[in-house]
Amino acid sequence: MSRALPKYNKRRVVVIGAAAALALSGAVVVNSALAGESSKSSGSTNAKTLASPGTISCPDVASQLPAIPASAQAEVDRNLALLQTQIAEANKRLVDTVGQGGANFVQNAILGPLEGKRVSTIDRIAISIGRQGTKPQGLDALAPCALDAGGVADTGENAGDDAAAGDEAEATPGAEETAAEGADGGAAETGDDAAGVGTISCPDVASQLPAIPATAQAEVDRNLALLQTQIDEANTRLQNTVGQGGANFVQNAILGPLADKRVSTIDRIAISIGRKGTKPQGLDALAACTLNK
Repeated sequence: MSRALPKYNKRRVVVIGAAAALALSGAVVVNSALAGESSKSSGSTNAKTLASPGTISCPDVASQLPAIPASAQAEVDRNLALLQTQIAEANKRLVDTVGQGGANFVQNAILGPLEGKRVSTIDRIAISIGRQGTKPQGLDALAPCALDAGGVADTGENAGDDAAAGDEAEATPGAEETAAEGADGGAAETGDDAAGVGTISCPDVASQLPAIPATAQAEVDRNLALLQTQIDEANTRLQNTVGQGGANFVQNAILGPLADKRVSTIDRIAISIGRKGTKPQGLDALAACTLNK
């Protein structure tokens, strides 16, 4: 049988319960305030982190093509799909590298290499159409792409890298590029000074060719000369960009685009030989070049 609590015990229970409720209420208020402060700080950080770097926009190639022979349709479709993949990869890299490099980082490390890949892919499209029809001319003009909106990725977070510097920044590296020399560029890119930057070396193509039909000799010679011109231009760019970019600048902005150009040129050599003889295989393995110190 239950016993009734004395009156003073009842009052004590009420007082203790009220005190506990007050303490709990205070804890809720404090936690709410802290949560609000954290949320505010987090919101500010997220807004900064998620700022859009813009998107890369490229001319549409498919709409500029002539009638495509049925025998070339599959190859053309594959290369058109590859063009879209290249743009998607470049846009992903644009997002992943926000704030990196100097004023010309996007041009040198993303748009430049993308253009080189597009030149090679567009050339393959034109060549495949030309095998059974009239080869379209002037499609290379569709290779360059542009950065739409903002330009955040061009500049990072440094006021000195303002995108408005444009061509002036290209000609005269800003303070960030100068400071990056030896610190951010990596030994392979900068060396001790401009004289020690190294040179670009590429496999010799001429020595790997089979007998060249007389009708193809002039075209082969033109493209062999073009291969040398491409190497000379890459070496000039190597000297002119000492200290720019990050550890992979030379690979991304010079060696990568050079390999893409060489693939296209070597393909033209193989195709010209194959018109009157046996088309050489495996020459693309000679496209990649290296930096010699």
